[in-house]
Order: sequence, then C-alpha cells, then structure tokens
Amino acid sequence: MDTIATIRHSRPELSGQALRPSGQRGFVGSIVRVIRSLARWIDHLLERRRSRLALLEMTDDQLKDIGISRCDAHREAIRPFWE
Repeated sequence: MDTIATIRHSRPELSGQALRPSGQRGFVGSIVRVIRSLARWIDHLLERRRSRLALLEMTDDQLKDIGISRCDAHREAIRPFWE
C-alpha cells in the first residue's frame, strides 16, 4: 500500500484539486443526467403498467364509455410493461 500511495502522491498535478474542477464536474454531471433519465424511463414504464391494470378494474359501462371492450382491456392488461 505504501508504494501505491507514494506513486499517487508523487505527481502533484494528478493529486488533489488538480483534476476536480474540470474533470469530475463534467463526468459527475453526465452520470447524474443518465441516472435521472433512467429514473424517468422507469417511471414511464411503471405508469404505463398501472394504467393497463386500471383497465381491468373498470366496469363494463366504464369501458363502453371509453370505447373499449372487456376483451380489449384484458388483452392490453396482459401486455408486458416494456411494450
């Protein structure tokens, strides 16, 4: 471990604050944007699944009001969430 610590600290331009201002902010910002985008995508998939399952809870009259048959509602509800 001492050798690794010595090598890491022996080059002052690579230690401490030298890389943080320009290098990490952009990289961390990119990671944050990717994670947020992934969270929005997952939220969208879950919302789609919830709305499909809500069709199964509707009465025949409610389905008729929106122009969907019981068979269509069942077919839509059993679709995978990624479709």
